[in-house]
Amino acid sequence: MMTVSNTHLVLIPSYNPGARVYETVRAARRYWNPVWVVVDGSTDGSAEGLLAMAAIDTGLRVMVLPRNQGKGAAVLYGLDQAAAAGYSHVLTMDSDGQHPAERIPAFMTASMQQPAAMILGMPEFDADAPALRVQGRKVSNWWANLETLWAGIGDSLFGFRVYPVEPLRRVMRHQPWMRHFDFDPEAVVRLCWRGVRPVNLPASVRYYRPDEGGVSHFRYLRDNVLLTWMHTRLFAGFVLRLPVLLARRVLGRKNQT
Repeated sequence: MMTVSNTHLVLIPSYNPGARVYETVRAARRYWNPVWVVVDGSTDGSAEGLLAMAAIDTGLRVMVLPRNQGKGAAVLYGLDQAAAAGYSHVLTMDSDGQHPAERIPAFMTASMQQPAAMILGMPEFDADAPALRVQGRKVSNWWANLETLWAGIGDSLFGFRVYPVEPLRRVMRHQPWMRHFDFDPEAVVRLCWRGVRPVNLPASVRYYRPDEGGVSHFRYLRDNVLLTWMHTRLFAGFVLRLPVLLARRVLGRKNQT
């Protein structure tokens, strides 16, 4: 059953996703209105296909960026447009079919019940998930939890999540990073620093093989170098913020007693 909202929208950044993007968008539209897609300079013809879908579906909006700028940049563009249209929250999901559209209503409901929080997906991997991806994310998760004094980030890399728009816009506008593969982990760390509480909900994830139409832009060396540089910066910021984070932790414990 589709839910119509004037506060929460689904935001899908998309770059050369292959044909699976159309089913991803159709699946999201089965559960939510509105759904927005930001085409991040794609060259695979998907922009034209998505614009054709939007021409006959008033609940779908497609925005096309002239050149590829990175996932975080595409999300920021969507955030700015969402803020201008009066929306308070966005649920981000990948365009390649990995994320579960059927979990959209549960995540949106959790966000509406706790609007000051960010709702983070906790990935449930199937047997076909690449072991390198499954095990490798544990390193980033450990660093993200250290940098936030274990504030409760279940998974730092999974991009199926609901963000409050204004806190995330402020984070991104005040520093030049988070525009590429580093967007998801840096967003949750910096939002935690600003006091946005993470709430974790389970969500399945599926990695499609190339013969199933799966497309991956992950590059092991390039993206791990990017994450290493990101965590170096975040750790430096963590050290500077440590007194504030410790005080927040102590106050939080007092409030629970």
